[in-house]
Amino acid sequence: MTKLLPGDVGGLKGTADGRDKGLKRGAIGLVGSVVVGVASTAPAYSLAASLGWIVVGGASPAGVKAPAMILLAFLPMYFIAQAYKELNTVDPDCGTTFSWATRAFGAITGWMGGWGIIIADVIVMSNLAYIAGQYTFTFVGGFGLPAVAALAGNIWASTAVGLIWIAVMTYICYRGIEISARLQYFLLGFEVVLLILFGVLALGRVATGNGEPYSIGFDWSWLSPTGLDFGAAICPALLTAIFLYWGWDSAVSINEETKDPGRTPGRAAILSTVLLLATYLLITIAAVSFAGVGDKGIGLANPANSGDVFSSMAPAVFGNGVIGHILQVLFAATILTSASASTQTTILPTARTSLSMAAHKALPSHFARIHPKYLTPTWSTIGMGIASAGLFLLFSLISQGLLAALIASLGLMIAFYYGLTGLACVWFYRRVLFTSVRNFVFKGLIPFAGAVFLAVVFVYGLISFAAPDWVQDPITGKNVTIFGVGATAIVGVVGILIGFVFMGIWWSRNASYFRGEVIPRAPYIEGQAVQGAPPVI
Repeated sequence: MTKLLPGDVGGLKGTADGRDKGLKRGAIGLVGSVVVGVASTAPAYSLAASLGWIVVGGASPAGVKAPAMILLAFLPMYFIAQAYKELNTVDPDCGTTFSWATRAFGAITGWMGGWGIIIADVIVMSNLAYIAGQYTFTFVGGFGLPAVAALAGNIWASTAVGLIWIAVMTYICYRGIEISARLQYFLLGFEVVLLILFGVLALGRVATGNGEPYSIGFDWSWLSPTGLDFGAAICPALLTAIFLYWGWDSAVSINEETKDPGRTPGRAAILSTVLLLATYLLITIAAVSFAGVGDKGIGLANPANSGDVFSSMAPAVFGNGVIGHILQVLFAATILTSASASTQTTILPTARTSLSMAAHKALPSHFARIHPKYLTPTWSTIGMGIASAGLFLLFSLISQGLLAALIASLGLMIAFYYGLTGLACVWFYRRVLFTSVRNFVFKGLIPFAGAVFLAVVFVYGLISFAAPDWVQDPITGKNVTIFGVGATAIVGVVGILIGFVFMGIWWSRNASYFRGEVIPRAPYIEGQAVQGAPPVI
């Protein structure tokens, strides 16, 4: 039987001060952390859902410069990953941005940082679940069942199966971090192998003259953003490209469950971003080269393909022979496993963020409850699953176009809390920035550059997203707007601002966190322990 700590609630292991939340320590190592970080981004799903928007989005589309957007988006991701690494070294708290921003700027800013993580994760679950539902039918239908495959185009059939996926992955997360990590080894390995095969075959067909009529030979100029308008093309494309990378921070959110929590999560975050860069560059170059950026056939600018570039490309890349058909079925399985894997790894960090917030009295104590056997958050995990299922059903009822608008709006939310983390790093370490060149560069310059980069992209992207014709409903062809403003901008901003409402409600019930009694607002001082932080073991 698990021994309970003082202050435990309801027979489930909890915490009184946020130092020991009851999670299973030392459960996974560096490789497992990297796997969780990369799997959380769902490379295959993210590319399927976003690559078309990078190519055609904005008033001035990026077109063949899409690989340049992948490179540019990597810079702020790498910079912010460094901020995560530095902050995690002295405060390995699973609340990440919530805890760090509170220490740097105070309770209100910290609470909103935690909310940014939660709302972004809950909203993305709608897209993840829908893609998982669609590709379940595509995969099963590939075994000679055309009637089943046709259900992939049925909104309600895909929604129903998507809800089942949310339930299944919520249960796996509930059962334990080790089970979750072991499942990810298989899912991610399968996904990466098929993606690399897809990219190599596509480039090989173009190089040997066996591509499509609109295929384009690779040119090094694709890696340079020169010639693109910053506000009309680069910023909107970057916000979508940032969504591609988003998720590597999951490797840090499980910091309290890793071996060497002060070092392993930060290293995993850096490695995850680098691995994603290599994968995304290969597939983006292959897709642009093979499919072209026109609006005909499988061209990436064809509205019919922009929402899922792989469904139209896979048959042409793999061919229609027996082997080609097998590869098409496996590739459909890749998108399915990618979306389902990310459904699981999206639940993990969100549950741990709300766990940390509750442990530090920034949310009701129920969310700090830990299962005595599985050592996982109970209310936080199940609550994440229920909230995700509810929003998914709501968005499906309103409009399929709204689901499409969510992808780009997530870029705003991600830029918000990633940028906040960069600024928190600079301010938290402000007293030691000039004590060494390393401190100045890695604790100050790089995190600050990442935060400024994301702030600029946020502002310019918001202006573009507000255009009424930014997103069209794929069924009706009508613009997706709210009060005449692009739904992408509205969802992004409202999603962030609604956090103030929930914060105010909890503040009126329990103000101890907001008075600074739980997490002190104080700069880092060399040689002094960070008050209230989990022990670094």
